[in-house]
Amino acid sequence: RNIKFLDAISNGLDAATTYDIVQALKFVTKAFGNTTVISLLQPAPDVFYTFDDVIVMADGQIIYHGPTESVLDYFQDLGYQCPEIMDVADYLQEIPTADGKRF
Repeated sequence: RNIKFLDAISNGLDAATTYDIVQALKFVTKAFGNTTVISLLQPAPDVFYTFDDVIVMADGQIIYHGPTESVLDYFQDLGYQCPEIMDVADYLQEIPTADGKRF
C-alpha cells in the first residue's frame, strides 16, 4: 500500500485546472488502492467536495478528521454556524483563528 503526500498543489493554478488534477489523483488513488493526502489552501467548493475525507488542523493539532460531507454538522454541533455567503473551505480555514469565534 502506497501513501502519497502532496503539498500546495494548486498554487498558481486556476480552479478548473486544480479540479482536473484532483480528479485525476482521485482516479489513480482508487484504481491502485492507495491513499493520497493533499494540502490545499482555499480550494473551490467543487474541488473541496471531491475529497472523501477532510482533516482540519489548528496549531499543529487535528480538530476534525472525517467524511467531507459531515464536517459542517460536526462544527455546527459545537456551536459554529457557517454563514450562507461563505463556502465551506473558507469557513473551515477561519474556524481555528480568532475570526472563527464570530461564527
